Amino acid sequence: MSFDETYNEPENTEVLVKALRDDVTPDLHYAHAGDAGADLKTAEDFELKPFQRALVPTGLAIALPAGYVALVHPRSGLAAKQGVTVLNAPGTIDAGYRGEVKVPLINLDPERTAVFHKGDRIAQMVIQRYVEARFVEADELPGSDRAERGFGSTGVAS
Repeated sequence: MSFDETYNEPENTEVLVKALRDDVTPDLHYAHAGDAGADLKTAEDFELKPFQRALVPTGLAIALPAGYVALVHPRSGLAAKQGVTVLNAPGTIDAGYRGEVKVPLINLDPERTAVFHKGDRIAQMVIQRYVEARFVEADELPGSDRAERGFGSTGVAS
């Protein structure tokens, strides 16, 4: 069964992509129709020993339109199979940033070194709109059902 792209057809927003290295192609794309994330690939070979972290270069820079953000998420297969995840998930790439997209990875497998080769998929990037808030100082906040109940409060009898 194929994805019906005519059902709730997504908006197409142009994101400029630039290769920063001669040996990297500016080929960001979605693996399948309907995917939210475009795969990010490593621009070089590297290893992550157990509990080691590294800031991994992609060799790419992007330009997002104003009002958009790129969120860098872990790849579920990489996390499940190798224990490797994005350290600050989701990572945030602001619309004004024009430097290299780099991905902070960590190997959470206590025993196995994770080995990566140039071109391996390491994360996925989701483009989203955002609202720029206007923060207003207040002496009082309006009430709510939740009030000040925080972490773990949902579903807990009071």
